[in-house]
Amino acid sequence: MSQSLVDDQAEAALGLVRPVEPGTRGKPGRGRADVRQVLRFLSRRPGLLVSAVVVVLVVLASFWPDLFTSQDPLKGVPSENFRAPSGSHWFGTDELGRDVFSRVVHGAQLSLKATIIAVLVAFVVGGLLGVVAGFVGRWVDDVLMRFVDVLLAIPALFLSLALVTALGYGTVKVAVAVGIASVASFARVARAEVLRVRQAVFVEASRASGARWYSVLGRHVLPNAAGPVVVLATLDFGASILAVSALSFLGYGAPPPAPEWGTLISDGRNYLANAWWLTALPGLAIAATVLAANRIARALDGEWSRR
Repeated sequence: MSQSLVDDQAEAALGLVRPVEPGTRGKPGRGRADVRQVLRFLSRRPGLLVSAVVVVLVVLASFWPDLFTSQDPLKGVPSENFRAPSGSHWFGTDELGRDVFSRVVHGAQLSLKATIIAVLVAFVVGGLLGVVAGFVGRWVDDVLMRFVDVLLAIPALFLSLALVTALGYGTVKVAVAVGIASVASFARVARAEVLRVRQAVFVEASRASGARWYSVLGRHVLPNAAGPVVVLATLDFGASILAVSALSFLGYGAPPPAPEWGTLISDGRNYLANAWWLTALPGLAIAATVLAANRIARALDGEWSRR
């Protein structure tokens, strides 16, 4: 008897396999109903809709910055330095006459790339540690969780600073340091979910039916334990933006004149008295992106799941 047949029989015995109603498979109106449900959900939450628009704009600016500006972020016009925000320069100009808006738009590419790398490192490494600890158990769980406890005992920013000092400067190295600093939270959540799913009745039935451990893990445990970890990744997206920007602010990011968001704020702090827009507007872009990501994560975690 094949392994998939054993798992299917176990699920059917517990009533986990739902019969397909006649006429519902491939029903053309099903997709339109789902789209209408999503649109209705967004229309009742204008804050969530605005957050989604902000995230989409940031993503577009990261991959296609020419959609928003045609100016060179590295080219300055000394005669136009310290120009206040206006129609020709939406975010004003800096001390070298460079357009701040174009630098913020092109800086989104560097900051978002670092954020995505950091979240992927935390998701993969932390998720793997949590799955192994929760599924294997015994002394493996004890050893891995004590390692995670050590990571939790160190503040994330201090750990990121120590790692980036050891690894060296640069956007990718900052991203790896921020990702490793977030591994502990992902490992904890993944382990808790695997422990919860592992004790479920359908998992016990699959094992009793003769299913191999890798089949139980791949078909039952991982799909049912992945949801909270994905939501945590969405929440960690905003925190990673702040961490990457903080390290760039301290000078650990890409070397000048690369327009990383944290570097823009760091360069503009020396001119707060006469050019407030050099720090305020890039900081507003960071704050809007973080708040939008957190709002979307809260909707995925609570509002949409309850519906």
